[in-house]
Amino acid sequence: MRKADLVASIADKTGVPKVDVLVTLEEFFKEVKGSLSEGENVFIRGFGSFVIKKRAKKIGRHIKKNVAIEIPEHYIPSFKPAKVFVEQVKDNVTSLPDE
Repeated sequence: MRKADLVASIADKTGVPKVDVLVTLEEFFKEVKGSLSEGENVFIRGFGSFVIKKRAKKIGRHIKKNVAIEIPEHYIPSFKPAKVFVEQVKDNVTSLPDE
């Protein structure tokens, strides 16, 4: 499902115009990104948590030049689903659409 499909689905189920749903969704994304970039995690009960994970510095390789490079420590965004969410997916999904 793409963002356009999500917007259409929410608009159909709620009766809210697609433009309003799109604006709301975009603002939600903006708020999550803004909070994470300020170092604040976002917790949504029953859905999951958008959290920041710290990656330790490590040694990598530049394959074309065959030299070792240091990758500094950095932070990445991550999503951790809630138990309710995980259980719902486990109980309802029997196979992936591509299979």
